[in-house]
Amino acid sequence: MKTIADLKASGCIIFECISGSKAYGLDTATSDTDIRGVFILPKELFYSMDYVEQINDATNDVVYYELRKFITLLSKNNPNILELLNIPEDCILIKDPLFDRIKMDYFLSKLCKNSFANYAYTQIKKARGLHKKIVNPMTKERKTVLDFCYVRNAKASIPLNEYLEENKLLETHCGLVNIPHMKDCYNLFYGANKGYQGVARANANEVCLSSVEKEETPIALLYCNIDGYAAYCKKYKEYWDWVAKRNEARYENNVAHGKNYDTKNMMHTFRLLHMAKEIAQDGMINVRRSDREFLLGIKKGVFEYDDLVAKAEVLKEELDVLYETSELIEKPHKAQVNELLIMIRDEFYER
Repeated sequence: MKTIADLKASGCIIFECISGSKAYGLDTATSDTDIRGVFILPKELFYSMDYVEQINDATNDVVYYELRKFITLLSKNNPNILELLNIPEDCILIKDPLFDRIKMDYFLSKLCKNSFANYAYTQIKKARGLHKKIVNPMTKERKTVLDFCYVRNAKASIPLNEYLEENKLLETHCGLVNIPHMKDCYNLFYGANKGYQGVARANANEVCLSSVEKEETPIALLYCNIDGYAAYCKKYKEYWDWVAKRNEARYENNVAHGKNYDTKNMMHTFRLLHMAKEIAQDGMINVRRSDREFLLGIKKGVFEYDDLVAKAEVLKEELDVLYETSELIEKPHKAQVNELLIMIRDEFYER
C-alpha cells in the first residue's frame, strides 16, 4: 500500500477531513484544498517489515498518517495534528467511531506553549527571510573573486578592477605572491611575457599565485576578501534557488501590497500564537477562527512588518505567564496513550 488510490481502496481510513485555510475559515478564491487523514495498516503489513507511516501526494496537500505516527505526533502536541481532533463538522469527510476514542484530554498539555510558539516563530523567520530577499534583490550576473580584491593606494584602498583600469593594466599580466604572516594579502607584480598566472582563473573561488623572480619589485599590495566572497556566493545561491522555486502568484501579491514580507507566513504566526493562548486559557483548540478579520488583514498586508513582530513578541511573553498557571497536564501520559493505541488497533483488527 503505497499510493493514495491504494489506501482509499483498502478500507483502512478511519478519519478524513478538509484541513488548512478552509477549516480555519481563512480561505480565499485561490486557496488550495488540503486533506488530512488517519488510517490503520492491515495486520499483515503492520507486523511485517513493510510498515508505512504516511501516505501523501507530491505536494503534501493530501496527507494520511498511520495510527501510530498520528498518536506519536499528538503526544508531541504537534499543532497541525492536534487540530484534527476538533476539526469543524462541515470539514469532516470520513469518521469511524474508533476515531472518537481519541480524546483531546489525553493529549492537550503544556507542551503546546513551545510546539505552537516555536512553530509560529519559524513562520516569522520565513517571513523575515522573504523580507530580506525582496528588499535586497541580487543581480543575475554573478560576481567573481576579482570583485573582492582591493589594492592599497596611498592611505586608502581601491577595487582591483578600478586600479587596473586607471593604470591601463591587464589582469592576465598580473602575478601574486603571498606575504608571510599577512592573511589574504599579496604582493602584486606586473609584466608581459613573464609567465604570470593572472589574479584569478575563470570561475575560480580563490586567487592564484605565480612564480616571480627575486629581483622583481611589486607594484602594489593586494588584499582579497575571500570570506566576503564566500558569503556572497552563499547568498547568491540561496537567492536564485528561491527565485526558481517561489510561488510567483504569492510573491507578486507580497510585492503588490508593498510590505515586503510573506503575509501568509505572518498570518499563520498569529493564528498559532492566538491558538496557543486559547489552549492555555480555555483548554480547547479552536480551529475555526473567530479572529478571521484580523488574520485576513495580515494576509492582505494591512500591517507593517515591524509592528507585527513587536505584537508577536508581546504575545509570546503572555504565553509564558499563562502556561505557568494553566491547569493543563505537563505532558501526555505515555501509559494512557499506549493503552489507547493498542485498544484501537485491536478493535480494528477484530472486525
